[in-house]
Amino acid sequence: MTEMNRRALLRTAALAGAAAATGLAGGLTAAAPAVAAETTEVVNGPWLVSVGWGVLQVNPGRTTPQRLLDDGDQATTSPDGRYVAWKNTAWSGDGRLLPYVSLFDRVTGEIRQLLGGQPGVHYGAPTWSPDGTQIALVTGSEDDTLIAVDVATGGTRVLVQGHAMAQPNWSRDGSMIVMRWRSRSEGLQLRTLELATGKVRPVYQPDAGELFGWPVFMPNSERVVFCTNRWYRDTDLLGNQSLASVRIDGSGLKKLTDEPRTYASPVFSPDGRYCAALSVPPTNEYPDGGNIVVSTSGFGDQWWIPGDEYDDSSRLDWARAI
Repeated sequence: MTEMNRRALLRTAALAGAAAATGLAGGLTAAAPAVAAETTEVVNGPWLVSVGWGVLQVNPGRTTPQRLLDDGDQATTSPDGRYVAWKNTAWSGDGRLLPYVSLFDRVTGEIRQLLGGQPGVHYGAPTWSPDGTQIALVTGSEDDTLIAVDVATGGTRVLVQGHAMAQPNWSRDGSMIVMRWRSRSEGLQLRTLELATGKVRPVYQPDAGELFGWPVFMPNSERVVFCTNRWYRDTDLLGNQSLASVRIDGSGLKKLTDEPRTYASPVFSPDGRYCAALSVPPTNEYPDGGNIVVSTSGFGDQWWIPGDEYDDSSRLDWARAI
């Protein structure tokens, strides 16, 4: 089998498997509510792209996104694929728009607000617990409080506070949350919070001048994948980043991608077989957003999802088909 045929088969298998489970129409229109399927099989569904103000849905096998949500940002789907959690920190002078964290039901189309705040309240990117009963996010005037929110009641509890944090990600085994963490003595790091004990442990200490972020657990919860310019920060490239991974004990740093690119918001497919991220194709000399690039979970092959760039894209998520 030639390398070209191998790449084509990999890409076709990934997209065909997901497309068979959805079948939603394309077009930049409001996405219709999905119909819940009675199956326990994990099938990959659409990608969700947060674009700074609103959320797009990109259906497998389609090149034109649908408008799923008209406002808010940082959308992420529940493990069962039914609910989308997203947040807004903007407000209007007339009081019609205030900060919120809300849930969108992909089956019924209903929206329910979980948290609401006054002007100036800040909510960070949410992440779901693997059982779908809670979401965790950073809040506080200094982004220094990580809270868990009960999805059924909206009740909150503090998980950790006192340091600036961002971009939390809950492990699929439910035991940890990884995040960007600002240490007062050591600067920016990646750290994990062990939920059973409340202990916070360093996972990754960057080199001086290194830019990094968007940590996400691998499906087996044994390693953390993140974006970094560690290997290309001295080059004059538009995209000088790689995807990298490290074990949860901080050992075994590994460079996962061969070519330097712009990377943001890596996410693993619901079935755990693929990893997608926002990136910029080499043909786009003046990007204003990202496209979706996909690889196998072993990071040996990459392919681009066809379509125009998603202007002002800020986060990528991969929903389970319902």
